Amino acid sequence: MNFFESIKLAFDSVRVNKLRAFLTLLSISIGVFAIIGAGTLTSSLESAVSGELDKIGETTFWMERMPKIHTGNSFQKYRKRKPITYSQFNEVKKQMTLTDLVTAFGATSGITLKYANQSTNPDVTLIGTDDKYFPIFAVNTETGRPLNFEDINLNRKVCVIGNDVVKKLFESVDPIGKTINIKTQNYYIIGVLETKGAILGQSKDNQVIVPITNFLQYYADEWEESLTVAFKAKSKLMISPTIDEAIGAMRAIRKVEPWEENSFELETNESISQQFGGFVSFLSAIGWISGGFALIAAGVGIMNIMLVSVKERTREIGIRKAVGAKKSWILMQFIIETITLCQIGCLIGIGMGIGGATLLSKLINITAVFPLYWVLFSIFICTVIGLVFGAYPAWKAANLDPIDALRYE
Repeated sequence: MNFFESIKLAFDSVRVNKLRAFLTLLSISIGVFAIIGAGTLTSSLESAVSGELDKIGETTFWMERMPKIHTGNSFQKYRKRKPITYSQFNEVKKQMTLTDLVTAFGATSGITLKYANQSTNPDVTLIGTDDKYFPIFAVNTETGRPLNFEDINLNRKVCVIGNDVVKKLFESVDPIGKTINIKTQNYYIIGVLETKGAILGQSKDNQVIVPITNFLQYYADEWEESLTVAFKAKSKLMISPTIDEAIGAMRAIRKVEPWEENSFELETNESISQQFGGFVSFLSAIGWISGGFALIAAGVGIMNIMLVSVKERTREIGIRKAVGAKKSWILMQFIIETITLCQIGCLIGIGMGIGGATLLSKLINITAVFPLYWVLFSIFICTVIGLVFGAYPAWKAANLDPIDALRYE
């Protein structure tokens, strides 16, 4: 038995029976595409989220009304929680002894900014916060300065803008010192944020930051707005006691009884990673299930192709046996052909999966990450499919009677 001859015969089968082979290989390719695409996309998402969490730092944690990721069934439970108010934030800040890096912020989207006769699209994010927001979340200014304590204390109408806003309103003008209009209020620009790009299709430069006192006065929904309170521990060793102190202070301020669960959500890098990990696992499962069904269907198609191939090559098999070919040789020949057909479809699917995931990654502005183990596993799965679904046609070919095979027309 010649190994390379068997591979050549598999390619000949594809070439001779183009339509039949195309439909079968398409099924394999779709299955592998689903697996590789899901693997690449989820790995890219994990990498992007991990990168953002690393920028924030392991010592940062925050409290908010609802968790970042929650199911529809739990929404009503979280919806009943009372908002976290600015007064509650101030009380928590006063009670914290283990860190002085405590901030609160709220955000609203769909804002239009105006300067002279220019205006942005109604897609700018407006953030209301204080001076501690910048060191806690590693937000730096490229020019000008960030908000300071006096801006908040005196309720100044000043703002810091992102680079997307600069490009839309101040293409050839220095924005520092200019005044922009946000709805009915005018704000003096004191700084421009460093460019951060986009994450998951959302630009981090299309924003404007104003003092939280201004935000609550003019832009917050009076009955709906709930603030996020963020903390930064002094070190990794202090993260646990700082969290305990913050939880105790917030429970006391919100009058949560000892036997009741928290009326707010505590989020850390680890908890966000776990929540996001569940979402990523869900996406992976979809890829596996859809890919698995497609590969099973492809396996049935491969088996049919090989059965037809055995029928068409009955005289060839009879001649091989007449000149001394062993059953094991015939068996291995057809097994190798089946595996080769599967691997052709697998390689096409890998290319499709990588290409599709790369395109989607560019559309949502994240770096594509190609997990090698998914590629190797796809090759392994296609090899197993070739063995399983090629076994019966190979067995049938190996057990043909040479006399009957030679007489076959």
